[in-house]
Amino acid sequence: LAVIRDGVPVIEVARRFDVSRQAVHRWLRWYEDQGLGGLADRSHRPPRCAHQMDPAVEVWVLEARRRNPDWGPRRLLHEASRAGVEPAPSRSGIYRALKRAGLIDPQARHRRDRRFKRWERGGAMELWQMDVVGGVLLADGREAKILTGIDDHSRFVVCGGLMIRATSRAVCRHFAEALARHGVPQEVLTDNGKVFTGRFGHKDIEVLFDRICRENGIDHLLTAPRRPTTTGKIERFHRTLRQEFLTGRVFPDLQTAQVELDRWVGSYNTERPHSALGMAAPASRFTVTDPGRPADASALLTERSGDDWISRKITTNGVISIAWQEISCGKH
Repeated sequence: LAVIRDGVPVIEVARRFDVSRQAVHRWLRWYEDQGLGGLADRSHRPPRCAHQMDPAVEVWVLEARRRNPDWGPRRLLHEASRAGVEPAPSRSGIYRALKRAGLIDPQARHRRDRRFKRWERGGAMELWQMDVVGGVLLADGREAKILTGIDDHSRFVVCGGLMIRATSRAVCRHFAEALARHGVPQEVLTDNGKVFTGRFGHKDIEVLFDRICRENGIDHLLTAPRRPTTTGKIERFHRTLRQEFLTGRVFPDLQTAQVELDRWVGSYNTERPHSALGMAAPASRFTVTDPGRPADASALLTERSGDDWISRKITTNGVISIAWQEISCGKH
């Protein structure tokens, strides 16, 4: 009223009542538009909050999380983008929504140990990581094993073969099938299990797996003892395998389990986004420019056991002794 009736300058009124000039101009505008009723107390809440998630989007995020408990903020963000959710949420916003709903434990987050350096081969088929994992429950009470193998560069699953017992011949049969299906890699990395190598036994012998690698020109690399982080990619795949495929499932027989596993592996390779690949599917990086030579699986054709076969170790000078006869095989 001092401004309108008495003609007092706005700056003088603002100084007298210790408010800003902008506030005085805003009150004048409200008075001109609505009269004295426009000057009544009102909420100071802003019309919108830039970091607050839209309620409909938050409902979508929480429902997606409840249907897929293993999806974290990064995966939920990717799936929201694929589903065309608008307005698009941020990764930090999704994390806060999960935390408010009690669907995520902030204390469970572990920072990556900086002592471990991540590494990755530059192209597909340069290195395969392979291992044997259990946990496949059958209806008859038995537990089957899986020979797993992934390509180091693309995380493409090259092998997923089931067997009741992880014997050398059963493991190598699945290994040979993977070579025939995908080609021959330059190197294979495994742990020091007896089905993979005989270098750490009482006698340094060449097991069937080593022989297949040698006959196909594959360099067989071994991890250091008690160093599972060297094969970290295949170990991380085992965690995903247990969470998304094995947990809570009992299969009627081995053949049914293999069919289900093949179907899941196909989805993993071609559809499931991988966080280490920028949420791309492994198949998008598993590109083989040179098919190379065909796989040689002749080592599996002959069963070298029984009374018709004997084995001898070649000495350092390249000689073996059979029935009191010495035969020179040449130095190696």
